[in-house]
Amino acid sequence: MEDEQDQVPYNNIEGEYLRTSNSNTKLSNGHSPNQYSSFGANPEQFTCHHCSRNLAGSRYILKDEHPYCINCYEEQFANTCEECRRKIGTESKDLSYKDRHWHEKCFFCSMCKTPLVDKPFGCKNEQLYCGECYNQQFASRCNKCNQIFKPGTKKLEYHGEQYHEHCFTCYACSQPIGVKSFIPKDQKSYCVPCYEDHFATKCTRCLKVIAQGGVTYKNQPWHRECFTCTNCKQSLAGQRFTSRDEQPYCSECFARLFAKKCYACSKPITGVGGTRYISFEDRHWHNDCFVCQHCRSSLVGRGFLTEESNILCPDCGKRDQYYPTENTGYNSGHRSIVNDYQKSN
Repeated sequence: MEDEQDQVPYNNIEGEYLRTSNSNTKLSNGHSPNQYSSFGANPEQFTCHHCSRNLAGSRYILKDEHPYCINCYEEQFANTCEECRRKIGTESKDLSYKDRHWHEKCFFCSMCKTPLVDKPFGCKNEQLYCGECYNQQFASRCNKCNQIFKPGTKKLEYHGEQYHEHCFTCYACSQPIGVKSFIPKDQKSYCVPCYEDHFATKCTRCLKVIAQGGVTYKNQPWHRECFTCTNCKQSLAGQRFTSRDEQPYCSECFARLFAKKCYACSKPITGVGGTRYISFEDRHWHNDCFVCQHCRSSLVGRGFLTEESNILCPDCGKRDQYYPTENTGYNSGHRSIVNDYQKSN
């Protein structure tokens, strides 16, 4: 007679790897032989339910309230051993697992033949295995060291591969990453410090990693707080600025330190925003300031006359009997050089 038995996981990695619970391990034959004296019937009428043999003074087994002699009971109801294919008699222990049955002596590992009674075991493809043999044959293996994951071992999975915790390491420093953060690159895994050291964008000034934001100047990265005016150190992020000798300056510092001064208004010519200006000899004008001293008309793109430090349009110069100076060198570019021709006496 088969009793239902509990099953508990043996290996936390392989779900099929089970053992019978010690609290309900079936190591008895499950039969209840009885003597005639306990049945309480007329001895002459007390016979085997199957073969009608008189059971008076003989051992028998009750099945569904009917008595059977030992031979008939074993023939009709005894389980067949999975290993030797023989009946498991009433004198033998019947070990069961998932509706299959074995003699106690037949319940062993299919590989190493170690007895499995009261030991953890695994079942795969209807074959029994001791714990060691099951692991060697079927347990998952680490993709790095190719060793099995023993029961209780932590297993890390990444991109369909499995690793021992100590085998999942940084490609650069070889230190275990474990459950810490890491960054993949080119199918390799890096711990955060190594990734930042080898690949992260770093500030041109402080050489520290730019985690987020930042600005680019001349194809070089900067922290926003590091991109400052070379002179006053004011942040230039989001501000207009001008460069000199590859160094950035805010508009005020550049104008004060380097900008040309307009001959007419004395204000700096910064060039910010693409401002155009006129140059003549050692003097400079904003485009808007380059006008005739008499009529105030613009001289940009026109010929002009000179009278000492003054510049005049041709019309005003003719009225004052000045000879014209051709502005043959002017163009609409950023800077124009105009040649001066002296007035003849």
